[in-house]
Formats: sequence, C-alpha cells, structure tokens
Amino acid sequence: MASSSSSLSVPSLSSQLWQYHVFLSFRGEDTRKNFVDHLYTALEHQGIFTYKDDETLLQGESIGPSLEKAIEESQISVIIFSKNYADSSWCLDELVHIMKCKDKRGQVVIPIFYDVDPSDVRKQKRKYGEAFVKHELENNNKVEYWRKALVDATNISGWETEHIANGHESKCIKKIVDTISHRLHPITSSVDDNLVGVEARMQHLIPKLQIGLGGKRMIGIWGVGGGGKTTLASSIYDEISSKFDGCCFLKNIREESSNKDGLERLQAKILCGVLKQKQVEVGRVEEGRRMIKDRLHRRKVLIVLDDVENLEHLEQLVGSHDWFGEGSRIIITIRDEHVLTGHKVDVIHNITLLNNDEAMKLFCKHAPCGHKPLEDYELLSKDVVSYAGGLPLALSVLGRFLCDKEMDEWKSALARLKDIPDADILEKLKISFDGLNTVEKQLFLDIACFFRGRYKDNEEIMMILNACGFHPVIGIKVLVQKALITITEYGKFDMHDLVQEMAHYIIRKEHPNNPDKHSRIWKGEDVLKICAMDATTNLDKIEAIYVQRIRSDESRVLQVTANMKKLRWIDLNLNLAEAELVIVPEKFPPRELCCLTLRFLNAKQLWAGYKFLPNLRMIRLFYLTNLIRTPDFDGLPNLERFIVDGSPLLEEIHPSFGRLEKSCLCRDTRL
Repeated sequence: MASSSSSLSVPSLSSQLWQYHVFLSFRGEDTRKNFVDHLYTALEHQGIFTYKDDETLLQGESIGPSLEKAIEESQISVIIFSKNYADSSWCLDELVHIMKCKDKRGQVVIPIFYDVDPSDVRKQKRKYGEAFVKHELENNNKVEYWRKALVDATNISGWETEHIANGHESKCIKKIVDTISHRLHPITSSVDDNLVGVEARMQHLIPKLQIGLGGKRMIGIWGVGGGGKTTLASSIYDEISSKFDGCCFLKNIREESSNKDGLERLQAKILCGVLKQKQVEVGRVEEGRRMIKDRLHRRKVLIVLDDVENLEHLEQLVGSHDWFGEGSRIIITIRDEHVLTGHKVDVIHNITLLNNDEAMKLFCKHAPCGHKPLEDYELLSKDVVSYAGGLPLALSVLGRFLCDKEMDEWKSALARLKDIPDADILEKLKISFDGLNTVEKQLFLDIACFFRGRYKDNEEIMMILNACGFHPVIGIKVLVQKALITITEYGKFDMHDLVQEMAHYIIRKEHPNNPDKHSRIWKGEDVLKICAMDATTNLDKIEAIYVQRIRSDESRVLQVTANMKKLRWIDLNLNLAEAELVIVPEKFPPRELCCLTLRFLNAKQLWAGYKFLPNLRMIRLFYLTNLIRTPDFDGLPNLERFIVDGSPLLEEIHPSFGRLEKSCLCRDTRL
C-alpha cells in the first residue's frame, strides 16, 4: 500500500443520507474496459451500490453537475490513478471536488494506483509531468488546484495494484472490495423507522464525541434501565463506524462477564472485531489487557461497551486512553454513574426519556389501530403512554401486547396493570436493584414505598433512615448514581413511576395477596387485612409500616404490631381520637423498633412501667389528646428524639427524662 501521512478523520459528522456507497473516478480510455469494469462488477456483486458514469448517468444529463452531485452523495470515493489520468481536465476537476467533499462532508477517499508509481502522481513526474506541461501551456487557471488535489490524494493510504497478490488483478480487486465493504455503513438512515426520538438524541450526543478533532475520548451513556441507552449507542455506532480503522460493539457485558472466562472472551471479541480476525486466543485477563494495549495503541478505533456493570469491566476491557490510537472513541452504556466517574470518562451523557408526543408515536408504531377508528383508542392510548412515563421499553412491550386486542381487552389490560404490573418491564428495571448491596436495597425500598415526594433534607426522614442503620447520606448518592431515584429541583425524593412499581413488585412478588408476608406496609387496607387475620398468624416478615388515616375504631392494629418481631419503624395515623380510650397492649412496641410515630391515638400513656427498647431512637407523638404521662425513659438508652405535639392533658413527665442526652428534642415546651 502507498504510504500515508494523514488519517481518514473528518472535522464534523455529516447528517446527510448517502445516495451511493461508492463513486468511481477513473480515466475511461485507460481502465474502463478492464480494471474498472472488473472492480465495478465485484462491488455490485457484494451489494455495494456504485456510481460509474457510463453505467449510471441518465441519457441527456449534463455530465458536470451530475457527476458533482453523485460525488457529494457518495459515502466513499475511489480514485483509480492510471498513466493518463492527469491528461483529462475532467478527471482533475472530479478529483478537486472529491477532495473538497472529503474535507467538508466527511467522505472517505481511497486512492488506487493502477500501473503507476504513487510518487509520479504526487510529484507530477513522467506522464503526469507531461500532462501538466500541456495544461500550463494552455494557461489553465486551475493548475494549482489540480496539483494540490493530487498531493492531498496521494497522502491518503491507498493501494498499489502491482504490489498486491503479486499483481494478480482478480485477487487485488477482491482485497479492495473487502476493504471497502468493512468501511461502509448503510446509505439509508442508521435509525430504524420503529425507533422514535433516537435521531434527535443522536444529534445532541454526536457533537460531544468530537469526531475528526483528534484526541482520544471515552463517553458514557447513563440512565434508567429500559431508557434507550443501548438503542442510542447502537444507532451512533452505525452512523460513525466508517470513520475508524477498526470497530467493535460488545453487547450485554454484564451478562457475558458473569460466565466462566467471560472477561477473557470479551477481550478476544474486541481484538477480533477491531483487527478483523476470525479468532484470537486470550488465556488470562492480564494477557488480554496487554494484547489490547499492544495491538490497538496505534489504531483509530471505535468500541462500544454495552451494559457495563462495574469498574472492573472498564479496567480490563478499555483500560485507559493510551491503550488506543489517535482519534479513537469509546462509548459505554451503564446504569451506574459512579463507575463512569471512577474511570474518569470524558463525557457523561444522561439519557432523556421520551416526551409525550414521542411516546405516543412509539406506542402507536407497536400498537397500530389499523382499520379501527382512531378516536376509539385515543384516550386508552393516552392512558398507556401516561403509565409508561416516557420509558421506551415499557411503550414497546405494552404496544406489542395490545396490538391485536379489541377495545374491551385494552380496558381490561390497563385495569390489570394498575394491580399487576408487566413482569417483563419490571424485571428489566430490577437489574439496577440487583446490583445494590443489602443496605442500599433496604434504603431504596423504604424511599420508594414511603418517602417519594418528601423532602430529602427533612430531618425526621434522615433520622428514621439513620436509625435503621441505612447510612442515608452515602446511600442516597449511590441510588441517584444508579438512576433509581432523583432529587427534584425542590429537593424532594422522586423516581420514575415504573421504578416505584418495581419496588412494590419486589416486595409483593411472591405473595401479592398476602400483606402479612410483605416486608413493608404502605396501604391502609393492608393494615386492616392484617388486623383481621387469626392471632396466630406469623408476622415476622414485616419491617416497616407507614400508613395514614386508617378508618377503624379498634386498637387491634396496636395488638398485631406488637407481634411483628422484626418491625423497625412504624408511623400510624390511627384516627381513634373519637373512639373509646385505647389500652395499649403490654407487648407494644416490638423490641427491634427504631422509630415510633403515632397520630390521633386516644390513649393516656404508651406503656406502663419500665420497658427495655435498646434500638429505639425516635418517638414522635401527634395529637394524642388524652395523653397524661410520658413513658419511663430509662429503658431507652439510645433515644435521640422525643417529640410531643397536641397533647394538652400531658402533666406527668417521668423523672428519667432529665437523664436523656441534651440532644434529645421535645417539641412540647413543658418538657
């Protein structure tokens, strides 16, 4: 191959759709009936749509504008420099336009030196020199442009036919066609018609890749599961892969790496993909790291790592920027922002979910109404779109499910979704949850069940989470980085509706109709259902209860909670203020309780006598209008907050209150 002093980088990515794969520039009398004819035939046999003037130009068209337009609409221009190429001012004008398109439109140029020395072309010697003497005698003002175009073209890596396969033309053409085939990307849009909103997101992200500006960049695409990260990365890969010397798209890294020798196989796939080899053996991860760095550090590569789970994946597969050559780009899709910051990627791109119009369009692509009146399904479609909350995964799954259903079946399906969410969607979302440690899982479930919409900096909420041993300051940060929760601009906990559904699904999955077997209770009807159970029912699964306005005049709820041995916090609005005086059960509260909040309880005291509750750190009592005395505090060695509000009859303060730590807060000034 001829030497090269420049790469095939481009200053910017053209968003145009190519009309042709290849444009052939050649001197007809030299090569039309031999080399060019064979090359054109071989390209066409490979399905490579090629422009060749005597084959493609329509009768009667003006050849100049037609050829210029064909050059502009071709993804690759192949220039066949033959002995008499420079004799033709037409060929030289073609060449100037090709080089202009390379610089301005990002097109690929491949020179082929057919029976001519590249240095003769570059320096305009021998036949090329003779041709330019004639052009100069004609006082042609284009000569300097032609000379520059020849120099620029010969500085691009190309083919010398006499040095390929010992000059065997058929083998030479096969190698050229194989090379062209590897460098192509589709001339139609890389964005599937069924993908909605992807093209706009591509145009937003692609400039951050800085294609053609040199350097080496790693870009992370981060966000909630099912949000379209893989789709976006795949579409960008298809769009820009032709700009690189070697490319590789590694799918499902989280799943693949969990298999035996998974990382070694992934390393081998990178080497095979970039080097275009059928097989590469990697014995150990350390060996794979060395091989990738050694073989790729001079190559301009594009590598996409899809569904990365942890920092080790990045360290073993794409180590650092110096593993790859100038102009390389690494794209990473991930659910955990922390991994990207730990690996010091150059750009972290947060995936944006679909807006309402995009969501409706995507849903309708998967659930077309066909011959049915659109207005009949419009409101139902809006309900589905609202339920999906802009999540492409949910819209696609639900669209495919509903596509052949009648209106009454749509209504039934939507009603069922409110009680039984689609498992396929939730299991996909659950992958992020599965990656949490035990404490983070507990923290997430508490936030999803009890605290969505409440202020993150609320002292009492943080106190509850701290009391439960969840270390919320760092834990909340982890949950945000894993795209499971967000903090709104007003400082409130929030999350996608389906992420919250996923949390509820995790809690209720095995026993959807048995709240006594759930770890958390957040519905009043579930509390009442538990209260109605037999007294011998095992309630050891329940850890937390947060239910407001239970409409019951019984104290049964206090009795059953006394039997919840793992209960760590409870917040109940019992609505018993107008009922008869409640006698709090002797065994209330459970020994493991960390936080106790009671509202509108019609009782004179919480419990009588000494009670040892070593884990209790917070007591909050609101509108216990008949409360007369506080409990004995000696059995509460770790109590940090005691808050009483709305108890006008409170008159007896246990002497042990004075022995509490000074940090213990009480809202009632009489204490």
